[in-house]
Amino acid sequence: MMNMKPLTNTPQKSGTQPTGWEQPFDKLRRKWGTVPTLDNRVETKNLLNMPDDKLLAWWYENREQGITGENFNVRGWYHLLYKEILRGKQIVDVGCGLGIDGITFAQNGASVTFVDIVESNLALVSRICNLLKISQVDFFYLKDINALAKLRMYDVIWCQGSIHNAPFEVMRIEAMELLKHLKIGGRWIQLAYPKSRWERDGKLSFEKWGEKTDGEGTPWCEWYDLEKLLRLLQPARFHPVLNFNFHNDDFNWFDLVREG
Repeated sequence: MMNMKPLTNTPQKSGTQPTGWEQPFDKLRRKWGTVPTLDNRVETKNLLNMPDDKLLAWWYENREQGITGENFNVRGWYHLLYKEILRGKQIVDVGCGLGIDGITFAQNGASVTFVDIVESNLALVSRICNLLKISQVDFFYLKDINALAKLRMYDVIWCQGSIHNAPFEVMRIEAMELLKHLKIGGRWIQLAYPKSRWERDGKLSFEKWGEKTDGEGTPWCEWYDLEKLLRLLQPARFHPVLNFNFHNDDFNWFDLVREG
């Protein structure tokens, strides 16, 4: 592993890789085989050892708890909103983790490609889809940036908390590749963390903020607002359908439509 030099919170010049991020997927997959649940964080490779019935019951329990009661205001609201909107759409779920969102949309008529940098995450989601007899899904291991060339065209790029955990210029390279597969009139839908949360937490360096927001071993977390996200996606043009902070400014939501 390369020695990391201190990084600033200022985006690097376009096209450059920040020091220490020359192999970003290798760096990130050291962390993101551990996925968040309601009570703690678990390694997906350990979940794969569970018997089918217990795994499916565990997954259903986590989804139900994550979208009901107090947590409706975190995740349940957008499940309710988008289940019908995304019916019949071709979706790529970028950084799928446990597949809570993508599986829900597939169960309601969407066709979903699950993309992740961690093979055990994809193996787990694939197994759950098989147990649920969901057929309109496929699975895509993001080994490196060049692998994205194999994706087809999609109506929706879904990024639920997966874009802000690496430096802006790293994610800009990934965004440029993903945009090659988003139709004109398609939607870029993203959950991120707002600047107000970063300010509330003391304007930490993005390395330290990563550990504060997402736990030990998180290499980076960076805030986004609409202007910054549109800059990430340039020169592609978008207009916002939804853009707001929610859950006490812990999160923000972007639903953008791609213009011709």
